Amino acid sequence: MPVSLDPLKASQYQAFSVLVVDDEIGMQTILNKALSKWFAKVDCAGSIEEAEALRLTNHYDLIVLDINLPGRSGIEWEEAFNDQDKKADVIFMTGYADLETAISALKLGASDFILKPFNLDQMLQAVQRCMDKRLEQRHQLALKHEFKRHIKTEIVGGSEKTKQLKQLITQFAPSRASVLVEGESGTGKELVARGVHEASGRSGPFVPINCGAIAPELLESELFGHTAGAFTGAKKSREGLFRVASGGTLFLDEIGEMPLTMQSALLRVLEQRTIRPVGSEKEVTVDVRVVAATNRNLQEEVNKGNFRSDLYYRLNVLKIDVAPLKERKADLIELVPFFTKMLIAELGMPDPKWAHEDIHAMNDYDWPGNIRELKNLIERCILLGKPPAHYWREVNGEHLKPSITMTVSSGAELIEINDGVTSSGYPNTWALKEVERAHIEQLVDFHDGNKSAAARDLGVARKTLERKYKEWDSEGSSYAD
Repeated sequence: MPVSLDPLKASQYQAFSVLVVDDEIGMQTILNKALSKWFAKVDCAGSIEEAEALRLTNHYDLIVLDINLPGRSGIEWEEAFNDQDKKADVIFMTGYADLETAISALKLGASDFILKPFNLDQMLQAVQRCMDKRLEQRHQLALKHEFKRHIKTEIVGGSEKTKQLKQLITQFAPSRASVLVEGESGTGKELVARGVHEASGRSGPFVPINCGAIAPELLESELFGHTAGAFTGAKKSREGLFRVASGGTLFLDEIGEMPLTMQSALLRVLEQRTIRPVGSEKEVTVDVRVVAATNRNLQEEVNKGNFRSDLYYRLNVLKIDVAPLKERKADLIELVPFFTKMLIAELGMPDPKWAHEDIHAMNDYDWPGNIRELKNLIERCILLGKPPAHYWREVNGEHLKPSITMTVSSGAELIEINDGVTSSGYPNTWALKEVERAHIEQLVDFHDGNKSAAARDLGVARKTLERKYKEWDSEGSSYAD
């Protein structure tokens, strides 16, 4: 039965290119015709010299190479095997094979070795194996790139508490001991766990799991794996996250949500360094460092009977407390530009022109959602085109500008100005200069005296406002704040 490709692979193979090197024109013709159905580019050469000239000017993902060629043999084509920048998979062909030749070909890094005469399907199967492997490598590279693009491991901030946090990460990283990270939601506990893993130098991956996001009956299988038929729906065996994280770090987020029955199983794993997949009788040794995190006070949960004390002591060998953002507001000076730069790159938005006052204005807020809330605010400001100092008030429910009362110089009339609109407009007796001053002072007051922010809302330069205030001072106007 002839080898066929599914439509998805057929479209993906079009991105690959092939070079056929054989001194027999008939073989070139057969392979060119067959491979052109899969690949957009198929070139042919009759000698190593001709093939090298093509290789230097083109990129090839696959080379189908005859060993016995006039002049240099296929095995003597060192350039093709040593050029790491243009590394291609190589399938060797030969009609005069012996064990020594086969060994030489494999040592060079051949992907496959086919004896002539061969069935065309045999060649196509070898080609498909090579290209499927290369496709998988490309997919993994793309996933790795996409993953790193979204995961930021840098801990930003220069406050004393953040400096202490970085110091603890560096201090705890080399140990294999478990680490417990406590802190409010949104403070960056996973970032701390990633920092511990990266500083540890462990060769395995960092594998996170949210214990509160998985149904209790599935958590054991998720962590320890299961055998085929272990429970209804378990058609195939599956490795658990402990084995996936082998040699690395398993991050158990929201550990306080873990059911008591699972806490017992986790304790046994931490003590014995072995796991037992669901449905299996065999113990499997694992080399995994556990970092757990919670937004609860685990000691209080132990006192209430919601968390096992023995597991708490096992996890709490090394402890890191992550302070809420309200206790390290000095970090805002670095966090705001950091998130701004990151988000404009991800969102494809222009760099917003925000003043330093935008950062200072946010210092009056306690950030109950911590850094997660800060990032969310900055993202919204970028998308809506509003400066943080302005939008911050909206986020906090201050949708209206504060009411201000003005005493009019020409009489005893009092009015209230709310959000730039009066109940009946400015008095008809006011001159244009009086209306202008009232509106400017209203905006400056709204921005807590921040003239740069007020000037931005008015669409004028700050110098313009400074000049206006000097004029009013010199005129000795009787407006009262």
